[in-house]
Amino acid sequence: MVQILIFVWLVGVLFRLWRVARFFQIEGYDARRFFRWLFARPSRYVMWHALIYVGVAALAALALNLADQDTEVIYLLLWGAASVLAMWPEPVKEIKQKFKLTPRATRLLITAAALAIVLLIGLQVLADNAIDTTATTHFALITVVGLIVYHLVPLLLPLANLILYPVEASFRRMFRQRARRTLEQAGPTVIGVTGSYGKTSTKEYLAHILSGRYKVLATPKSYNTLMGVCIVINQDLRHDYSYDYFIVEMGAYVEGEIRAISQLTRPQISIVTAVGPQHLERFGSMEAIAKAKYEIIEALPPDGVGVFNWDDVYVRTMYERGYPQTRLGVTWQNAELATQLRFQACNIETSAEGLSFDVIDNETGEEHRFSTRLLGQHNVTNILLAVAVARHLGMSLVEIAIRVASLEPAEHRLQRKTLPGGVTVIDDAYSANPVGAKNALDVLALHQGGRRVLITPGIVELGPLQEQENVRLGRYAAQASTDIILVGIEQTQPLQRGIREGGFDNERLHVFDTRDEAIAWFQREIKAGDTVLFLNDLPDTYL
Repeated sequence: MVQILIFVWLVGVLFRLWRVARFFQIEGYDARRFFRWLFARPSRYVMWHALIYVGVAALAALALNLADQDTEVIYLLLWGAASVLAMWPEPVKEIKQKFKLTPRATRLLITAAALAIVLLIGLQVLADNAIDTTATTHFALITVVGLIVYHLVPLLLPLANLILYPVEASFRRMFRQRARRTLEQAGPTVIGVTGSYGKTSTKEYLAHILSGRYKVLATPKSYNTLMGVCIVINQDLRHDYSYDYFIVEMGAYVEGEIRAISQLTRPQISIVTAVGPQHLERFGSMEAIAKAKYEIIEALPPDGVGVFNWDDVYVRTMYERGYPQTRLGVTWQNAELATQLRFQACNIETSAEGLSFDVIDNETGEEHRFSTRLLGQHNVTNILLAVAVARHLGMSLVEIAIRVASLEPAEHRLQRKTLPGGVTVIDDAYSANPVGAKNALDVLALHQGGRRVLITPGIVELGPLQEQENVRLGRYAAQASTDIILVGIEQTQPLQRGIREGGFDNERLHVFDTRDEAIAWFQREIKAGDTVLFLNDLPDTYL
C-alpha cells in the first residue's frame, strides 16, 4: 500500500513542476530572475496549507496510535487524504502568458521530472535505511519525504537548466551560426533600435516609412532577444534574400544582451529612443541601463550612423560622446538648441484624432507639415527618429510625410477604437513607463464627451523608484480621469495613495484583485459616450 502513497506524491510533485515551469519560462530561463520572483513572496516557496494538513494528520495518527486503531488501511486513508489536500493546487487568478512547450521547455521538464523522481525515491530509500519503521509509521515517513520534495520543486528547474547548459549552449551556438551565415548571404543593411521604451513603435514606424521605397523586413512584435532575432533570420530572411533593410529591435534585461545581438547582426545604423527606469529592478541603476543601451552604438563601425533622442538626458550624453562621426540628433522639447541638431519638430498640435507638427531638416533647410492618426506627444519623438533614418537613406520630407499620414499604432500602444455601443477604448496595455503613462493620461483627458475611465495595475519593474512613480501617477490620474479602476489589491497601494492625495472622489475609485474582475466592471458599467484607457498589463509574475 505504501506504493500508492508514493505515487500520489509523485503526481503532485510533477504537477507542481509543470505549473512552476511557466514562471521559469517567463523569466527567460534565467535563474537569478526566477529566484528574485520566487523569493519575493513567501507563499511561493512555503506551502503553508500543506504544512497544516500534514501537521493535522500527524496529530490524528498519534491519537489513533494511542487508541490502538493504527491499522494499515486507516493510515493509508489518513495520510493519503492529507497528502492530496496538501498538494491540492490553489486556483490561478488569471493567465496572460501561457506555458509554451517548446523543444527547450520539453527537455527542461523531462530533466527536472527525472530529478524529482530520483530525489523522491532516493530520500525515501535513505530514510528507510536510517530509521527502523513499522508498516504503519512508514506512511508518515513517505509523507514527510514527499512534503520536502514538494517544497524543493522550484529549485529543480534551475538545477535542470544547469545540467542541460552544455546541450542548450550547443543548440544556441548552431542556431546563431546559421543565422549569421544567412544574414551575410542575404546582405541587407541592418538598422538596430533600442531604448527603455518607444523602440517597438519606432521600429514599426520606420519599417512603414521605408516600405514606401524599399523592401524592408522588421523583427515582429517584440522579438527583441538574441534567440528571437535568430528565429526571424532563420525563418523569414533565409527564404528571401531580396530585402534592402533589416530593422532589428534589441531589448535587454542584463548588461551584454544588446552587445550579443549587435555582434550577430552588425548594424550599420543604430537608434536609441530613451533611457528610463523600466526594468530598473533588474539593472539596479539608471547608469547601468544607459550603459546597456549604449552597446548598440559601440557596435557601429566607424562609418556607421547613430540616431539619438536628444530630449532624453541619458541619450544626449551618448550623443555627446562623439561616436560615431555621423550622429543624427532629434528634438522637439529643446527649441533653443534645436538648430545644433539635424532634425526638429515644432508647432505641435494634439487632439483626440491625432497629431500634427512641422519637421525641419536643419542641414538642408527643408521643412514640411506632418499629420498622423497616432495619439500622444511621445510619438513625435518616435516619428522624428524614423524620419532621421529615412531622410539619411535618401527619402525627402514630402515623401516621408505621405507615409507618416498612414501610420497605425503598434499593437496595444495607444490604439484607439470605438466599440459598436459607442464606447471609445484606448488600448495602451502592452506595458507602461512613467513618460508613456503620463502621455496616455493626456490623451484620455482630451476626451470630454462622457466619463473618462482609467483601468490600470500601475507601473511595475521600477525597482526602488516604483513606489514614488506610482504615487506620482496616481496624482496625475486623479486630474485626468473621472473614474479609476485599479487591478491588484496589494501592488496598487502607492497608486491608491497618490489618487487620494490628488483629491479624487473615493466613491469613483474601485480596486479589484484580477483583470477579469475589472473587465467585468467595464462590461457592466460603461455606457455610450464614455472613454476607457487600459494602461499597462500586470505580468503573471506579479499575480
